[in-house]
Amino acid sequence: MTTLHPTAIVDPGARLADNVSVGPFSIVEKDVEIGEGTRIHGHCYIADGARIGRDVQIHNGSVVSSVPQDLKFAGEETVLEIGDRTVVREFCDLNRGTHERGSSRIGEDCFLMAYVHVAHDCWIGNKVILANAVQLAGHVTIEDRVSVGGMSPVHQFCRIGRHAFIGGGFRVVQDVPPYILAAGEPLTYKGLNIVGLRRRGFSQESIAALRRCYRFVYQSKLNTSQALDRIRNEMELTPEVSVVLEFIDKSERGVIR
Repeated sequence: MTTLHPTAIVDPGARLADNVSVGPFSIVEKDVEIGEGTRIHGHCYIADGARIGRDVQIHNGSVVSSVPQDLKFAGEETVLEIGDRTVVREFCDLNRGTHERGSSRIGEDCFLMAYVHVAHDCWIGNKVILANAVQLAGHVTIEDRVSVGGMSPVHQFCRIGRHAFIGGGFRVVQDVPPYILAAGEPLTYKGLNIVGLRRRGFSQESIAALRRCYRFVYQSKLNTSQALDRIRNEMELTPEVSVVLEFIDKSERGVIR
């Protein structure tokens, strides 16, 4: 049974599935969809364009699908999508998209800690962890299983590859390749995300191949093009190594050094 606190304001046009609860003083606007079992805690604002999945938790004071902080935004109809079982902790601010991408997206099983900001047109994969006060500028792409440490800002249009780990308090101003640990100011490669890879069942052979791959990229005296050529010519192109090559090939901002 859907439960609405007497002080909650829910537009009659909002589409709420079974077993949704909306807490005290929360506002849910008309063009909103909320999946079964989702809980909206107190003092939340769920604005037009929110598309929220099943069993999501949105905690006190969070603002979901607010208007983009972008001077080019002209009131076009866009959305913000939140996948199933994602947790949004206190006072997060999640903007919907603009006409360029049409949506902001947060995947399934993500964990956004307090005070996280996700700007317009950000696409976030599944099982991503954004620690307290992470700040994403517009058009950021974060792939699956990434963790970003607290108080880290990410520059617009940056990409962070799958299974990467960003240390807390460091600026991300270029693309961060997959599977690595990045820290320092400026942000640099600090090795593989060994702990994360082992926890997720990567084999020793896969880890060894990634380690060799990144030696070419970061620990040789080769430029990026030369390093990628050496990898293609001298290594077995395992699925993980192929992911690295594709990510770097597609980088527009350049990868961290």
